[in-house]
Amino acid sequence: MPPSARDPVRDPAPARSAASLRALAPYLRPHRARLVLAFVFLVMAALTTLVLPIALRTLIDQGMVSPEPGERVMALREHFLALFGVGLALGVFSASRYYMVTWLGERITADIKRAVYAHVLRQSPAFFETTQSGEVLSRLTADTTLIQTVVGSSFSMGLRNAIMAIGALIMLIATNPYVMAQVLGGLVLVVLPAIVYGRRVRKLSRASQDRLADSSAIAAEVLNAVPVVQSHTAEAREARRFDDATERAFGTGVRRIRARAVLVAFIITATTGALLWGLYQGTQAVIDGRISAGHLGQTVVYVILLLSAVAALSEVYGDILRAAGATERLMELLATRSPIQSPAVPATLPASRTGARVHLHQLNFHYPSRPQHAALEAFDLEVRPGETVALVGPSGAGKSTVFQLLLRFYDPQQGHITLDGERIDQLRLEDLRQRIGLVPQDSTIFSTTAIENIRYGRPDASDEEVTAAARAAYAHDFIMALPEGYATYLGERGVRLSGGQRQRISIARAILKNAPLLLLDEATSALDTESERAVQAALEQAMKDRTTLVIAHRLSTVVNADRIVVIDQGRIVDVGRHADLLARNGLYARLAAMQFDTVPPTPEGAGTPRAKDTSPQG
Repeated sequence: MPPSARDPVRDPAPARSAASLRALAPYLRPHRARLVLAFVFLVMAALTTLVLPIALRTLIDQGMVSPEPGERVMALREHFLALFGVGLALGVFSASRYYMVTWLGERITADIKRAVYAHVLRQSPAFFETTQSGEVLSRLTADTTLIQTVVGSSFSMGLRNAIMAIGALIMLIATNPYVMAQVLGGLVLVVLPAIVYGRRVRKLSRASQDRLADSSAIAAEVLNAVPVVQSHTAEAREARRFDDATERAFGTGVRRIRARAVLVAFIITATTGALLWGLYQGTQAVIDGRISAGHLGQTVVYVILLLSAVAALSEVYGDILRAAGATERLMELLATRSPIQSPAVPATLPASRTGARVHLHQLNFHYPSRPQHAALEAFDLEVRPGETVALVGPSGAGKSTVFQLLLRFYDPQQGHITLDGERIDQLRLEDLRQRIGLVPQDSTIFSTTAIENIRYGRPDASDEEVTAAARAAYAHDFIMALPEGYATYLGERGVRLSGGQRQRISIARAILKNAPLLLLDEATSALDTESERAVQAALEQAMKDRTTLVIAHRLSTVVNADRIVVIDQGRIVDVGRHADLLARNGLYARLAAMQFDTVPPTPEGAGTPRAKDTSPQG
């Protein structure tokens, strides 16, 4: 199972170190020039900060030595101007560093989001059988935000403070080598326990991100099914489920915060103790006359710089550990490879012609999530160009599986499928799917205008072609009745439309695509009787000179099919025209008896079936 398919609650990936951030290198590489500039400005800002104590020492030791008040005032002015110049340089370098690293953070975050989103869109349905969309959304939002914080702020601050800490240490060692040797020994004793304890913080950081993803997954699932939730009065139950997930995330977050607080407290306290010891030794040196007051002032400022740098580094280290966990999660997602790939050297389909020849040759198929259950078994079917073939059978018989294999959402474990003489696993996925038009049972409407929803079938279609497709699908009239006609925004998932209207938009999309092979999956299931007749006529027009496969539970919609293929438990159990299948008195006849107001005829004759009246009775 790919890493991204694991259950994030019960099977978290092992936490690694901050070295995980090396995975961001490919996203930084295209911006090397800005990265170098950011580093230069960062170093200059750090070095400018380290110059401040020297300027302060000069101010104390030289700005006040003159016995003449006038000369002393002039000297003080010069030294204060020098200090102001240092401050001005620090401001310019710091602002430049901030702009560069913040730009890099924004740019890299956008690049990672684009890469992850594009990668997820190319995953096969098997990926989504085991990965919740909310989990993916969490990685696209929460995880990338952490990376943006580190790249655009924390990392540069950490590097700046590391340079300042090293510079301050060097200056302190140069001025008080004996004392600072003792301090450095104490700091080593501080760092080693911090590294060991930091592993716990890192693990909790990863766990905290996983718990946040759990609650996001629940929210995404429920918000996409609000009408179902409300119809079952399950609002309180779903709110409790989200509360539980949120509380688990909060509990894990509290443990992470507590561990990080302990780490920060230990580092700051131990470092302060070690450095105060060094400062105490410096004051003794002034009393003994070994160093000047300015020297002591310089030492005090360097100690303050070192303390603040170490404190900032401890905070930054926590952010880096959290970002390392987020990077791991995103890289796991990017490392997931779909089992459905275009071949390295694809075959070429003949020029598009009227209809398509399809052959499903001895297919055996099990869904990855149900390996013990055969969805199709010894399935063999050939469809001639221009032929209309209906697939009928009870729910779960394998009808929709045939469509999924034709679209190559999955590959069969045995057997193969050919389209116009070429095996579909030897074709580019884009070439294969461009040859197929689909009208699914659950019509998908995107949160854009009516015209763009229809044009989704062929993005380069003109407005006139879109309108013609809408007329053919009997969608033009209701679209024109919308407030802004074809420019009307249809809302998320088409909430402004009825089920039948959504289905007609979907049919118009398929008509516009005008593919040689048309797949209709219960294409009229959401329509009333009058609309069904109109759309059925439109579909028959669209099916002319096209190879069409129809999945139907309403047998009245397929009585005129060239062939009806009866499927049961993944196998073809009968093939024929409507009257012939009725005469055989098999599974099809039993299905028909449940839908039509006739008893299945005997082989001697077949009457014309009349659909049962299923309208509500008053």
